[in-house]
Amino acid sequence: MLKINDYDLKTNSANSLTSIFTLLFAFNISAQKRLDSIRNDSTQIRNASLSVKMKDIEQIVITGTRTPKRKTNSAVIVNLINSKTLDQVVATTLSDGLKYQPGLRVETDCQTCNYTQLRINGLQGGYSQILINSRPIFSPLMGLYGMEQIPTNMIDRIEVVRGGVSALYGSSAIGGTVNVITKIPDGNTFNFTNTLQSIKGKTTDHLLTGNASFVNEDRNLGISLFVNNRNRGLYDANSDNFSELPQLKDHTFGTNFFFKPAKNQKLELSFSSINEYRYGGEMVEKPAYLAKQSEERTHHILMGSADYSIAFNDNKNSVSFFYGGQKTDRKHYTGIHPDDPAELTAFFANPPYGISKVITHQGGVQINHHFEKFLIGSSVLTAGAEYIHDKVFDEISTYRYEIDQTTKNFGTYLQNDWDITPTLNFLAGFRFDKHNLLARAVFSPRLSLLYKGVENTQFRVGWGTGFRAPQAFDTDLHIAFAGGGVSRIVLSPDLNEERSTSFTSSVNYDKGTPHFITGFTVEAFYTRLKDAFFQFPLGKDEFGAIFEKRNGDEATVKGITIEARANFDYLVQLEGGFTFQKSQFKTPVSTIDGLEPKREFLRTPNHYGYATITYNPTKNWSLSLNGVFTGTMTLAHAAGTETGQNVDAYFQTKSFTDVGFRAGHVFGFPKIKSGIEIFGGIKNIFDSYQKTFDLGKNRDSNFIYGPNLPRTLFVGIRLKSL
Repeated sequence: MLKINDYDLKTNSANSLTSIFTLLFAFNISAQKRLDSIRNDSTQIRNASLSVKMKDIEQIVITGTRTPKRKTNSAVIVNLINSKTLDQVVATTLSDGLKYQPGLRVETDCQTCNYTQLRINGLQGGYSQILINSRPIFSPLMGLYGMEQIPTNMIDRIEVVRGGVSALYGSSAIGGTVNVITKIPDGNTFNFTNTLQSIKGKTTDHLLTGNASFVNEDRNLGISLFVNNRNRGLYDANSDNFSELPQLKDHTFGTNFFFKPAKNQKLELSFSSINEYRYGGEMVEKPAYLAKQSEERTHHILMGSADYSIAFNDNKNSVSFFYGGQKTDRKHYTGIHPDDPAELTAFFANPPYGISKVITHQGGVQINHHFEKFLIGSSVLTAGAEYIHDKVFDEISTYRYEIDQTTKNFGTYLQNDWDITPTLNFLAGFRFDKHNLLARAVFSPRLSLLYKGVENTQFRVGWGTGFRAPQAFDTDLHIAFAGGGVSRIVLSPDLNEERSTSFTSSVNYDKGTPHFITGFTVEAFYTRLKDAFFQFPLGKDEFGAIFEKRNGDEATVKGITIEARANFDYLVQLEGGFTFQKSQFKTPVSTIDGLEPKREFLRTPNHYGYATITYNPTKNWSLSLNGVFTGTMTLAHAAGTETGQNVDAYFQTKSFTDVGFRAGHVFGFPKIKSGIEIFGGIKNIFDSYQKTFDLGKNRDSNFIYGPNLPRTLFVGIRLKSL
């Protein structure tokens, strides 16, 4: 556990609403209040209250600089979602939790299988890199369903960096980076939860979760364990006997382990196993290939990592060695019965079953050196090298569909984090990547500047470049239904890497008293994409539509994100964020044959945001209200026989707001250091679920938008340590 000036910086105990208060303010105010407390007992009480808050305020993040760094001293804005916040918004998976961050939007992209993708600053999922414990082992295949497969009870916190960070993390870190940090043992604790959800009274979602951690008396050895079991039934919104929510059966378990052989050494190991069964389509008790239209998926995923670090020279120098890996085996069926009965015989003779295999390895070394004197200040120099190997094989022989791709990338990076003065920080770094799909090495620099010369205020500006290699990403691996057939994506043989240039500027203000903390952040962003990827319609074959991923000329994404937060004595806590943006191609691109090409990004609203309110009237009661707003956006809607959609057309959605409420009460048993919490509430209170879906087997499965659940009631009970 990191400690600075006797403040416990363990971030999973921090509330997301107070985490943004500046460390500089913390030190200045705390010191002054200590002097005042000597003079006055009442002031001493106020000081004690403020000191407690300082523990929560002074958070350490690692994603922005790849080294431990106080948020307020980082030239890169890092937003945090901790386990407490995930609990307050009743997030069951990673995708549920990411909705409550500024600049982030989670969308559901398939009516049949319900895979989700994350958009950061308007850029689709392939532009964002998801890390597990700082390692890019979230494989392309796992990107299709992985955000729904990562349960929240394995998550300690989530660190989010908006904007390009390819200078640190390589390919795909253009829109931003999400670092999922799993729970680390920090004492002898336990937590067992049973939650039952009723989805519009038509089906149920049952979750059983458990966590336990153990640490020895010397605190040099610890282990944490988690287990998750989920069982959700099919949900049909329009009574056509075809599901809008698939059946889910998840079984997940894992562990984190640490060992300190000496004060300056630490070994960390993690392992998790994810097993998921997913079925959507016609709701019949038959094998998948006998359903008129269906998708069936069985995933077996293993993930693990190992990190060893050693510090020396009074902690001025450190070296770390790391490895991360993932293995995914998937069996799947994606089929639709032909409209012509004469073709059914051939279909039944060779139904479209397939297999997928993905193996991802990453290993490397990182060296950090602290210069106490660097020109006119001090700095931390970081250098590292890493190798990533990714093997993807995805096949459905019936459709003559196959992706067999091996990517290899060797990257080296160098960064100097320079504290020029106590109020001025300059971050400069670059990275070279040699990717096997690229003819030349890619050079990715970045520069960031932080100024803290105004009380309670931080100003930041940043510039960086990024790239995406011409490889198959998660959305390329998805086969959709439309017009009585399936649609597939192929890669152009002339596909080049996509390059980006990003600019950001922001102002962050936070002011606090012993009882009240309030603040805001305003950030402007601009990203220009060169050789931007888009999907060009090639036409149809006997199985359905074919789209080719090609390079366009340019695209731009620009906008402003506003955040606001307030906290009064932990009694009332508020947080919210709103994004105004515009995303356009320089030259209009075609999406569906016969429709006018468009410059605007599809499925990308220009306005979206969120808000959370938490009220704790007593130590044992907690009430929370949350909402996610999504503005209007344009979709491509393909026609199909007997679906209700007669011609291909663009569709303009209405804006919608997803509001949820949670209430909980803890019955404590101090003598045994345990408690029981009873909680319940409603998700999507106003039932702003999509009102109109296509009908039948020939539906356009990509015609889905809005909240991922209709109105849903939930109740739960939790046994936990105090």
